[in-house]
Amino acid sequence: MGAYSTRDARSANARAFPIVIVGHVDHGKSTLVGRLLHDTDSLPDGKLDQLRSVSEKRGLEFEWSFLLDALQVERDQGITVDVTQIWFHTAQRRYVIIDAPGHKEFLKNMVTGASRAHGAVLVVDAKLGVSEQTRRHAYLLHLLGVAQVAVAVNKMDLVDHDQGRFVDVEREITAYLGEIGIRPRAVVPVSARHGDNIDRRSGVMDWYRGPTITQALDGFARRPSPIDAALRLPVQDVYRLDDRRVIVGRIESGRVSVGDTVRLSPTGRRAQVAGIEDWNRNQPRQTAGAGESVALTLDEDVFAVRGHLLTAPEAAPAESRAVAVRVFWFDEEPLRAGRRMRARYGTADVDVTVAAIERVIDVETLASGPATQVDRNAVAEIVLRSTQPLYLDKFADNPRAGRGVLTSDYRVVGGFIVERPLHGAGRNLTAVRTSVVRAEREARNGHRGAVFWLTGLSGSGKSTIANGTLRRLFDNGWQVQMLDGDNLRDGLNADLGFAREDRAENLRRTAHVARLLAESGVIVLAALISPYARDRAEARRIVGDGFYEVHVHADVEVCRERDPKGLYSLAASGQVASFTGVSAPYEIPVQADLVLDTTGAAPERSIEALVGYVGAKCGKVTADCHGGWGAVLT
Repeated sequence: MGAYSTRDARSANARAFPIVIVGHVDHGKSTLVGRLLHDTDSLPDGKLDQLRSVSEKRGLEFEWSFLLDALQVERDQGITVDVTQIWFHTAQRRYVIIDAPGHKEFLKNMVTGASRAHGAVLVVDAKLGVSEQTRRHAYLLHLLGVAQVAVAVNKMDLVDHDQGRFVDVEREITAYLGEIGIRPRAVVPVSARHGDNIDRRSGVMDWYRGPTITQALDGFARRPSPIDAALRLPVQDVYRLDDRRVIVGRIESGRVSVGDTVRLSPTGRRAQVAGIEDWNRNQPRQTAGAGESVALTLDEDVFAVRGHLLTAPEAAPAESRAVAVRVFWFDEEPLRAGRRMRARYGTADVDVTVAAIERVIDVETLASGPATQVDRNAVAEIVLRSTQPLYLDKFADNPRAGRGVLTSDYRVVGGFIVERPLHGAGRNLTAVRTSVVRAEREARNGHRGAVFWLTGLSGSGKSTIANGTLRRLFDNGWQVQMLDGDNLRDGLNADLGFAREDRAENLRRTAHVARLLAESGVIVLAALISPYARDRAEARRIVGDGFYEVHVHADVEVCRERDPKGLYSLAASGQVASFTGVSAPYEIPVQADLVLDTTGAAPERSIEALVGYVGAKCGKVTADCHGGWGAVLT
């Protein structure tokens, strides 16, 4: 044993052929995988003897599934509850098995596993036949685009290796797969417990002339490389290296090279790739492709945050606010129209609302029809709408950029694939061009309009600084307005609470108001906690040019001592839930345009700094800049 260890296999993971093993919890899937590892000589040295010894000490009869079910809870309950990656090899190539749970309670983990697979083995119990769960798993393979499927009709020893029973099961599963567009590459009678037709041909089923399981797997072809698809690089994070801003992410599809022009969505900014950072190479990298994690430097200092997307300018996904998706629903609470959730795809995480349930699909009969709700473990076609821009591809065009999950209260409640983006669906809106343009207003005011977005903990001094700056600028003849978070919640945003989705909507509305004011030539001082980086990034996108993020910094201990509104005391006593800095997070800006540290400084100092910064950015404009931004600073 151990000719090819798990550690060796992990080092070759990038070259391994990914497959998923799916099937009902009782149909012997884990036993099949355990036997597969043993029969292909893919176990680490001593692993089998170790497990036999452990089983003996615990008074258990050894099962091949113990090779996978490493978690104590799985051994005790007899079910697999998580997705595990296992490496093995045949004479033809190396494989990585994404072992997915079969129990219906853990279908969402199965979806996570199957989405990365190039092929699948569907396990069916020869005695019990095709179950509802078998059909559900098969349908999920269809949804996720896994077309290469081999069927293992397991436990043939329990039906005395009867050819007639095998033919019945083969006919039933082949018919169902055919109805959903999957033609199985092989249907193999096996006994995983005894190793029949796993890697070696069975001596007790000589009536079968087809391939073994390993031979069927070796006949699978790799999916077309996503490197030839359009560039999709979701931004994972942004770092500072000296004076350089480095954008980090994993290339989901396509390739990128030094000198390429890339587009950043949703801002629309373009820049050239100046370098591909790599600290483990002697020579600088010139290109990288799908599947690689990269760190890019650009020739311009563009603003980017997690959730943004880098693409080729000529092949960017179209922006939409609604998408038609096919969803697999996991949650106990039925899905109904109007439900608000979050959609996660790539590194994006956005608020969405179920605009419509178009039809629900019965995975047993494949019949579909209208419905008012989607029950647990059901498949449906629905419309998701968002107030934020969505950048998704059709799953059929780019599987890696056309799928995602739905979350609620930080739980995954559904998986989806994109059928089609809906551009302007149901909106019937036509933008009206105003007869007075922004430059004219700015010329009359004598300065540019802009938004200075003050973010920081409660008690850091945002409102005090904004108010003081408001007074100074107004006294100097500037057109200026202040938008305070508490004031807005007393009127425009009075219907919103402090849940994650409500906070995002609060900032979205405020950003649109701020944009309208800035377009009328007004300087806007917006003072809101705005704890999440992605919401501040969305505010920047809404406002566009002339948005400046100002981080009003003070340590939480200092803010707690100040406690100007008494909120920290209420939060400490449990009377205020989800309070930023205490029971809810605050994501410190890493790309703030201006930082005002108020920890040990008087407010006047920060007011003076902000007044100077506003003057530098907005300046004074002469009355002859009627046609554009050609400002003359004075």
